[in-house]
Amino acid sequence: MLIGLVTAVAASACYGTGSVLQALGARRSAREEAARAVPSGAPDGTGTGPAAGVTEHGGPSLASTAKAVVTWEFILGTVLDFVGFLLGALAARLLPLFLSQTIISANLVITALLSVRLLGLRLKRLEWTSIGVLCGALVLLAVAAGPEGPHHAARAVHWWLLIGSVVLIAGGSLLVRRLGRSGAIVAGLLSGLGFGALGIGVRILDGLEPFDALQVLADPALYAILVGGLGGMYLHTVALQLGSVNAATAALVVGETVVPGAVGVIWLGDSSRPGFAPLAAFGFVLAVVSAVGVAWFGEDEGALHDAEVQAAGAAKG
Repeated sequence: MLIGLVTAVAASACYGTGSVLQALGARRSAREEAARAVPSGAPDGTGTGPAAGVTEHGGPSLASTAKAVVTWEFILGTVLDFVGFLLGALAARLLPLFLSQTIISANLVITALLSVRLLGLRLKRLEWTSIGVLCGALVLLAVAAGPEGPHHAARAVHWWLLIGSVVLIAGGSLLVRRLGRSGAIVAGLLSGLGFGALGIGVRILDGLEPFDALQVLADPALYAILVGGLGGMYLHTVALQLGSVNAATAALVVGETVVPGAVGVIWLGDSSRPGFAPLAAFGFVLAVVSAVGVAWFGEDEGALHDAEVQAAGAAKG
Protein backbone atom coordinates (compact mmCIF):
# COMPACT_ATOMS: atom_id res chain seq x y z
CA MET A 1 0.00 0.00 0.00
CA LEU A 2 2.76 2.47 0.96
CA ILE A 3 4.70 1.91 -2.27
CA GLY A 4 1.49 2.44 -4.23
CA LEU A 5 0.76 5.70 -2.41
CA VAL A 6 4.28 7.07 -3.00
CA THR A 7 4.13 6.03 -6.65
CA ALA A 8 0.75 7.71 -7.17
CA VAL A 9 1.97 10.95 -5.55
CA ALA A 10 5.07 10.96 -7.77
CA ALA A 11 2.88 10.39 -10.85
CA SER A 12 0.69 13.29 -9.77
CA ALA A 13 3.71 15.61 -9.50
CA CYS A 14 4.91 14.61 -12.98
CA TYR A 15 1.48 15.13 -14.53
CA GLY A 16 0.95 18.50 -12.82
CA THR A 17 4.30 19.90 -13.89
CA GLY A 18 3.87 18.47 -17.38
CA SER A 19 0.47 20.17 -17.81
CA VAL A 20 1.88 23.61 -17.04
CA LEU A 21 4.85 23.12 -19.38
CA GLN A 22 2.47 21.95 -22.11
CA ALA A 23 0.30 25.00 -21.50
CA LEU A 24 3.37 27.22 -21.90
CA GLY A 25 4.16 25.58 -25.24
CA ALA A 26 0.54 25.73 -26.43
CA ARG A 27 0.23 29.42 -25.55
CA ARG A 28 3.52 30.36 -27.18
CA SER A 29 2.50 28.45 -30.31
CA ALA A 30 -0.89 30.20 -30.36
CA ARG A 31 0.72 33.65 -30.05
CA GLU A 32 3.13 32.88 -32.89
CA GLU A 33 0.27 31.53 -35.00
CA ALA A 34 -1.76 34.69 -34.39
CA ALA A 35 1.21 36.88 -35.26
CA ARG A 36 1.55 35.10 -38.62
CA ALA A 37 -2.17 35.25 -39.40
CA VAL A 38 -3.48 37.65 -42.06
CA PRO A 39 -5.74 40.23 -40.37
CA SER A 40 -9.40 40.32 -41.34
CA GLY A 41 -9.98 42.63 -44.29
CA ALA A 42 -6.38 42.40 -45.52
CA PRO A 43 -5.68 43.82 -49.00
CA ASP A 44 -5.12 40.41 -50.54
CA GLY A 45 -8.63 39.40 -49.60
CA THR A 46 -7.58 36.42 -47.55
CA GLY A 47 -8.72 37.93 -44.29
CA THR A 48 -12.36 36.98 -44.74
CA GLY A 49 -11.86 33.36 -43.67
CA PRO A 50 -10.81 31.94 -40.32
CA ALA A 51 -7.47 33.00 -38.92
CA ALA A 52 -4.45 30.82 -39.46
CA GLY A 53 -4.43 27.79 -37.21
CA VAL A 54 -8.13 28.15 -36.40
CA THR A 55 -11.09 26.15 -37.71
CA GLU A 56 -14.31 27.76 -38.92
CA HIS A 57 -15.78 27.12 -35.46
CA GLY A 58 -12.98 29.00 -33.70
CA GLY A 59 -11.07 26.01 -32.34
CA PRO A 60 -7.44 25.07 -33.06
CA SER A 61 -6.78 23.25 -36.32
CA LEU A 62 -4.91 19.95 -36.46
CA ALA A 63 -1.89 21.80 -37.90
CA SER A 64 -1.99 24.30 -35.03
CA THR A 65 -2.12 21.51 -32.46
CA ALA A 66 0.79 19.75 -34.20
CA LYS A 67 2.86 22.95 -33.99
CA ALA A 68 2.12 23.27 -30.28
CA VAL A 69 3.28 19.70 -29.72
CA VAL A 70 6.78 20.36 -31.12
CA THR A 71 7.62 23.33 -28.87
CA TRP A 72 10.38 22.52 -26.38
CA GLU A 73 8.13 23.25 -23.41
CA PHE A 74 5.51 20.83 -24.69
CA ILE A 75 8.10 18.13 -25.43
CA LEU A 76 9.52 18.40 -21.90
CA GLY A 77 6.01 18.30 -20.46
CA THR A 78 5.26 15.20 -22.55
CA VAL A 79 8.38 13.47 -21.20
CA LEU A 80 7.12 14.15 -17.68
CA ASP A 81 3.70 12.84 -18.69
CA PHE A 82 5.32 9.63 -19.92
CA VAL A 83 7.15 9.20 -16.61
CA GLY A 84 3.88 9.95 -14.84
CA PHE A 85 2.14 7.33 -16.97
CA LEU A 86 4.65 4.64 -15.96
CA LEU A 87 4.32 5.57 -12.29
CA GLY A 88 0.53 5.79 -12.57
CA ALA A 89 0.38 2.37 -14.26
CA LEU A 90 2.27 0.87 -11.33
CA ALA A 91 -0.03 2.64 -8.87
CA ALA A 92 -3.10 1.27 -10.70
CA ARG A 93 -1.75 -2.26 -10.10
CA LEU A 94 -0.99 -1.64 -6.42
CA LEU A 95 -3.98 0.42 -5.23
CA PRO A 96 -7.77 0.45 -5.68
CA LEU A 97 -8.59 2.49 -8.77
CA PHE A 98 -10.72 4.99 -6.85
CA LEU A 99 -7.68 5.77 -4.68
CA SER A 100 -4.88 5.67 -7.29
CA GLN A 101 -6.79 7.74 -9.85
CA THR A 102 -7.88 10.31 -7.27
CA ILE A 103 -4.35 10.78 -5.91
CA ILE A 104 -2.99 11.10 -9.45
CA SER A 105 -5.73 13.64 -10.14
CA ALA A 106 -4.30 15.77 -7.33
CA ASN A 107 -1.90 17.00 -10.01
CA LEU A 108 -4.47 19.79 -10.17
CA VAL A 109 -2.84 21.23 -7.03
CA ILE A 110 0.61 21.18 -8.66
CA THR A 111 -0.84 22.68 -11.83
CA ALA A 112 -2.52 25.50 -9.93
CA LEU A 113 0.59 26.41 -7.95
CA LEU A 114 2.91 26.35 -10.97
CA SER A 115 0.43 28.24 -13.14
CA VAL A 116 0.67 31.16 -10.71
CA ARG A 117 4.45 31.14 -10.97
CA LEU A 118 5.00 30.29 -14.65
CA LEU A 119 1.83 31.48 -16.41
CA GLY A 120 1.20 34.58 -14.32
CA LEU A 121 -2.34 33.52 -13.37
CA ARG A 122 -4.06 34.92 -10.30
CA LEU A 123 -6.32 32.36 -8.65
CA LYS A 124 -9.51 33.52 -6.99
CA ARG A 125 -10.30 32.73 -3.37
CA LEU A 126 -12.96 30.20 -4.40
CA GLU A 127 -10.37 28.36 -6.51
CA TRP A 128 -7.97 28.12 -3.57
CA THR A 129 -10.85 26.93 -1.39
CA SER A 130 -11.76 24.22 -3.91
CA ILE A 131 -8.13 23.09 -4.08
CA GLY A 132 -7.97 22.91 -0.28
CA VAL A 133 -11.14 20.83 -0.18
CA LEU A 134 -9.65 18.49 -2.78
CA CYS A 135 -6.59 17.92 -0.58
CA GLY A 136 -8.85 17.12 2.37
CA ALA A 137 -10.84 14.67 0.24
CA LEU A 138 -7.64 12.86 -0.72
CA VAL A 139 -6.76 12.41 2.96
CA LEU A 140 -10.20 10.87 3.58
CA LEU A 141 -9.73 8.46 0.68
CA ALA A 142 -6.28 7.41 1.86
CA VAL A 143 -7.63 6.67 5.34
CA ALA A 144 -10.63 4.70 4.03
CA ALA A 145 -8.95 2.70 1.25
CA GLY A 146 -8.72 -1.08 1.56
CA PRO A 147 -6.89 -3.64 -0.60
CA GLU A 148 -7.33 -3.55 -4.37
CA GLY A 149 -9.47 -6.18 -6.07
CA PRO A 150 -8.28 -8.80 -8.59
CA HIS A 151 -6.67 -7.82 -11.89
CA HIS A 152 -8.78 -10.22 -13.96
CA ALA A 153 -11.89 -9.23 -15.91
CA ALA A 154 -14.02 -11.11 -18.44
CA ARG A 155 -12.73 -10.82 -22.02
CA ALA A 156 -15.96 -9.02 -22.98
CA VAL A 157 -14.94 -6.18 -20.62
CA HIS A 158 -11.64 -5.85 -22.51
CA TRP A 159 -13.46 -5.57 -25.84
CA TRP A 160 -16.01 -3.08 -24.53
CA LEU A 161 -13.19 -0.97 -23.12
CA LEU A 162 -11.51 -0.84 -26.54
CA ILE A 163 -14.75 -0.06 -28.40
CA GLY A 164 -15.69 2.60 -25.85
CA SER A 165 -12.24 4.20 -26.09
CA VAL A 166 -12.40 4.43 -29.90
CA VAL A 167 -15.92 5.91 -29.86
CA LEU A 168 -15.00 8.33 -27.07
CA ILE A 169 -11.85 9.69 -28.72
CA ALA A 170 -13.18 9.80 -32.29
CA GLY A 171 -16.57 11.26 -31.35
CA GLY A 172 -15.06 13.59 -28.77
CA SER A 173 -12.55 15.01 -31.25
CA LEU A 174 -15.35 15.81 -33.71
CA LEU A 175 -17.49 17.35 -30.95
CA VAL A 176 -14.68 19.58 -29.68
CA ARG A 177 -13.94 20.79 -33.22
CA ARG A 178 -17.61 21.74 -33.60
CA LEU A 179 -17.70 23.56 -30.25
CA GLY A 180 -14.65 25.66 -31.09
CA ARG A 181 -13.65 28.28 -28.51
CA SER A 182 -16.32 27.10 -26.06
CA GLY A 183 -15.01 23.54 -25.95
CA ALA A 184 -12.11 23.83 -23.45
CA ILE A 185 -13.80 22.14 -20.50
CA VAL A 186 -15.47 19.53 -22.73
CA ALA A 187 -12.07 18.71 -24.25
CA GLY A 188 -10.57 18.45 -20.76
CA LEU A 189 -13.37 16.15 -19.59
CA LEU A 190 -13.05 13.89 -22.65
CA SER A 191 -9.27 13.73 -22.27
CA GLY A 192 -9.80 12.67 -18.65
CA LEU A 193 -12.16 9.90 -19.77
CA GLY A 194 -9.48 8.76 -22.21
CA PHE A 195 -6.89 8.64 -19.44
CA GLY A 196 -9.46 6.86 -17.27
CA ALA A 197 -9.81 4.17 -19.94
CA LEU A 198 -6.02 3.92 -19.90
CA GLY A 199 -6.04 3.34 -16.14
CA ILE A 200 -8.70 0.64 -16.40
CA GLY A 201 -6.80 -1.03 -19.25
CA VAL A 202 -3.58 -1.14 -17.24
CA ARG A 203 -5.46 -2.68 -14.31
CA ILE A 204 -7.03 -5.54 -16.32
CA LEU A 205 -4.27 -6.12 -18.91
CA ASP A 206 -3.53 -9.82 -19.27
CA GLY A 207 -0.06 -11.31 -19.58
CA LEU A 208 1.75 -9.17 -17.00
CA GLU A 209 1.91 -11.57 -14.04
CA PRO A 210 3.76 -13.66 -15.17
CA PHE A 211 4.82 -11.72 -18.25
CA ASP A 212 3.72 -13.21 -21.59
CA ALA A 213 4.33 -10.93 -24.59
CA LEU A 214 1.96 -12.83 -26.90
CA GLN A 215 -0.84 -12.66 -24.36
CA VAL A 216 -0.28 -8.93 -23.87
CA LEU A 217 -0.34 -8.26 -27.64
CA ALA A 218 -3.53 -10.31 -28.06
CA ASP A 219 -5.39 -8.39 -25.34
CA PRO A 220 -7.83 -5.69 -26.58
CA ALA A 221 -7.11 -3.78 -23.35
CA LEU A 222 -3.60 -3.01 -24.68
CA TYR A 223 -5.07 -1.18 -27.66
CA ALA A 224 -7.60 0.57 -25.42
CA ILE A 225 -4.58 1.84 -23.43
CA LEU A 226 -2.98 3.20 -26.62
CA VAL A 227 -6.20 4.80 -27.91
CA GLY A 228 -7.11 6.29 -24.54
CA GLY A 229 -3.58 7.55 -23.85
CA LEU A 230 -2.82 9.08 -27.25
CA GLY A 231 -6.36 10.38 -27.76
CA GLY A 232 -6.45 11.79 -24.24
CA MET A 233 -3.16 13.58 -24.85
CA TYR A 234 -4.47 15.11 -28.08
CA LEU A 235 -7.70 16.33 -26.46
CA HIS A 236 -5.79 17.69 -23.47
CA THR A 237 -3.55 19.65 -25.86
CA VAL A 238 -6.64 21.10 -27.54
CA ALA A 239 -8.10 22.01 -24.14
CA LEU A 240 -4.89 23.86 -23.23
CA GLN A 241 -5.03 25.73 -26.54
CA LEU A 242 -8.63 26.76 -25.95
CA GLY A 243 -8.69 27.98 -22.38
CA SER A 244 -7.54 27.94 -18.78
CA VAL A 245 -4.97 25.32 -17.79
CA ASN A 246 -6.59 24.97 -14.37
CA ALA A 247 -10.12 24.63 -15.76
CA ALA A 248 -9.01 22.11 -18.39
CA THR A 249 -7.03 20.09 -15.84
CA ALA A 250 -9.90 20.12 -13.34
CA ALA A 251 -12.27 18.80 -16.01
CA LEU A 252 -9.68 16.13 -16.81
CA VAL A 253 -9.60 15.21 -13.11
CA VAL A 254 -13.34 14.53 -13.11
CA GLY A 255 -13.12 12.34 -16.21
CA GLU A 256 -10.17 10.24 -15.10
CA THR A 257 -11.51 9.79 -11.55
CA VAL A 258 -15.24 9.09 -11.71
CA VAL A 259 -15.42 6.35 -14.35
CA PRO A 260 -12.35 4.30 -13.28
CA GLY A 261 -13.38 4.57 -9.64
CA ALA A 262 -16.89 3.32 -10.41
CA VAL A 263 -15.57 0.49 -12.62
CA GLY A 264 -13.11 -0.56 -9.91
CA VAL A 265 -15.81 -0.77 -7.25
CA ILE A 266 -18.60 -2.30 -9.38
CA TRP A 267 -16.70 -4.75 -11.61
CA LEU A 268 -13.17 -5.21 -10.25
CA GLY A 269 -13.82 -5.76 -6.55
CA ASP A 270 -12.13 -2.64 -5.14
CA SER A 271 -13.29 -1.83 -1.63
CA SER A 272 -12.70 0.31 1.42
CA ARG A 273 -11.58 -0.80 4.85
CA PRO A 274 -14.33 -2.50 6.89
CA GLY A 275 -16.67 0.15 8.25
CA PHE A 276 -15.10 2.96 6.20
CA ALA A 277 -17.31 2.75 3.11
CA PRO A 278 -19.31 5.93 3.95
CA LEU A 279 -16.05 7.85 4.49
CA ALA A 280 -14.64 6.59 1.18
CA ALA A 281 -17.85 7.53 -0.66
CA PHE A 282 -17.88 10.98 0.94
CA GLY A 283 -14.21 11.58 0.10
CA PHE A 284 -14.72 10.48 -3.49
CA VAL A 285 -17.73 12.76 -4.03
CA LEU A 286 -15.95 15.63 -2.29
CA ALA A 287 -12.91 15.21 -4.55
CA VAL A 288 -15.03 15.31 -7.69
CA VAL A 289 -17.10 18.29 -6.53
CA SER A 290 -14.01 20.29 -5.57
CA ALA A 291 -12.40 19.55 -8.96
CA VAL A 292 -15.57 20.74 -10.69
CA GLY A 293 -15.38 23.87 -8.54
CA VAL A 294 -11.87 24.63 -9.77
CA ALA A 295 -13.02 24.17 -13.37
CA TRP A 296 -16.10 26.36 -12.86
CA PHE A 297 -14.39 29.20 -10.99
CA GLY A 298 -11.30 29.09 -13.20
CA GLU A 299 -13.10 29.23 -16.53
CA ASP A 300 -12.56 32.99 -16.84
CA GLU A 301 -8.78 32.46 -16.90
CA GLY A 302 -9.19 31.50 -20.54
CA ALA A 303 -9.92 35.15 -21.26
CA LEU A 304 -6.32 36.02 -20.36
CA HIS A 305 -5.08 33.50 -22.92
CA ASP A 306 -7.46 34.90 -25.58
CA ALA A 307 -6.26 38.42 -24.85
CA GLU A 308 -2.63 37.35 -25.32
CA VAL A 309 -3.41 35.76 -28.68
CA GLN A 310 -5.44 38.75 -29.85
CA ALA A 311 -2.65 41.11 -28.79
CA ALA A 312 -0.15 39.08 -30.81
CA GLY A 313 -2.40 39.27 -33.86
CA ALA A 314 -2.99 43.00 -33.41
CA ALA A 315 0.74 43.64 -33.14
CA LYS A 316 1.25 41.84 -36.45
CA GLY A 317 -1.56 43.77 -38.07
